[in-house]
Amino acid sequence: MERLRAILPAKRLSFSLRGSDMSSSDGLTGTGENAPRGRKKRGSALLVLAAGLLLFAAAAGTAFYLLRPTTLRIAVGPPGSGDLQLIQGLAQNFAQEGSSVRLSVVQTAGPVDSIKVLASGEADLAVARTDEEMPDGTESVAILRKNVVLLWTAPTPKGAPRKSGKSKVKAISDLPGHRLGVIGRTDVNVKLLHVILKESGVDPDKVEVAQFSTDQINDMVKDNSIDAFMTVGPLDSKITADAIATTARLRGEPAFLPIDVSEAIAARHPLYESEEIPGSSITTSPARPDDTVETVSVNHLIVAPKTLSEATVGALTRQIFNAKPSLSREIQGASKIEKPDTDKDAALPAHPGAAAYIDGTERTFMDKYSDYIWGVVLSFSVLGSATAAIRHFIRRDERKLNILHRERLVEAITRVRKVDSIEELDGMQCEADDILRETLDCYDDGAIEESDLAAYGLVLDQFHHAVADRRAALTGTAVNLPRARTG
Repeated sequence: MERLRAILPAKRLSFSLRGSDMSSSDGLTGTGENAPRGRKKRGSALLVLAAGLLLFAAAAGTAFYLLRPTTLRIAVGPPGSGDLQLIQGLAQNFAQEGSSVRLSVVQTAGPVDSIKVLASGEADLAVARTDEEMPDGTESVAILRKNVVLLWTAPTPKGAPRKSGKSKVKAISDLPGHRLGVIGRTDVNVKLLHVILKESGVDPDKVEVAQFSTDQINDMVKDNSIDAFMTVGPLDSKITADAIATTARLRGEPAFLPIDVSEAIAARHPLYESEEIPGSSITTSPARPDDTVETVSVNHLIVAPKTLSEATVGALTRQIFNAKPSLSREIQGASKIEKPDTDKDAALPAHPGAAAYIDGTERTFMDKYSDYIWGVVLSFSVLGSATAAIRHFIRRDERKLNILHRERLVEAITRVRKVDSIEELDGMQCEADDILRETLDCYDDGAIEESDLAAYGLVLDQFHHAVADRRAALTGTAVNLPRARTG
């Protein structure tokens, strides 16, 4: 190409093809074709610009899709509960940290309603107890706390009438024929009590159960027909501490009933676990109990359907445990967050996404998004090929014109040998120079390939030598031009 450009010296070697069939109305270069050259260049530039903008938009769209935060709706209740406070704290932490997974809180009346909301598809996550009736495919994400069962009894106040034949309850085996008050109106507390009674060899039908709401503790304790009491909640529960303190104040020092069959319950009922209540762990004045009490516990946790994205749940689990240390300084309950059981045989196994984080098998960024990345690369490749095809199609007229110019130049070689005047020869050279400029412009725009330019260069060399030979014949003066190398 450099050799071709050099053929355009300051003093042009002009030749004329006039007088032949090549001197048509549009000339060798085609005056009709020269006019829109500027518009064609602008069209090519706009095409390249459009393709670049399309590629940028595709890249930006892909990045936005991969990096946009995912918001999960989580059902939790009741209003004012520690569960709600903890979940709101997590949601605020995730938002402040700009985490990839965010939480949108859906308040409910309690765990039972939270499960119903999850089952209906109005929430992606729910906070509930393990022994709630879960929808099929529900799995655990993180354990928020352990709820322990606390059973106790207390003397009947002096002067209060007692039914004949009633003896003071000293163990679970003494409960038949007595009335037991349960704090909390959820059915799962009664279901858990029946499991404890059966495993302890007591017929549940022989124990009368009365349920009280959390704001009826005084009424429950004052009811002299109730001989024993039960709560299910965390050890630091204010409700449990209030119930114990009220019992001590109104009826005398409470006596705690151990669940001696806790290990058997855990073995036969995987939803429950064997636990021990440490001495002085209940924050009353004085702290109670005096000694360790054997009992059972049930997990209170965040659950999700198995169909929820593993990558999303894995990111959520990581964020929960990353937020735990800082959140524990603000919300006491955050320190109790634990990892769920990753055993596939667990009663409520960990979600695969949570298990991957816990077991250290979480996929890397490339593992997660390699398909998307290769898809984008392939899209760029296809788009580039399509752009090249469009440019090739748009410039088809330029290629045809260049081929026409080359063919006319080949015909001109024969006619040059018959020219009788120097003026006509100069005119033919002048038009050939215009063809050369047109050809170089087409090459610069990408309308023709380098191989086409090389073929044109060979024809132009032969033409110039024919012109030089004819000029020498007309003037009687030798003109030395370098011959094009053929090998």
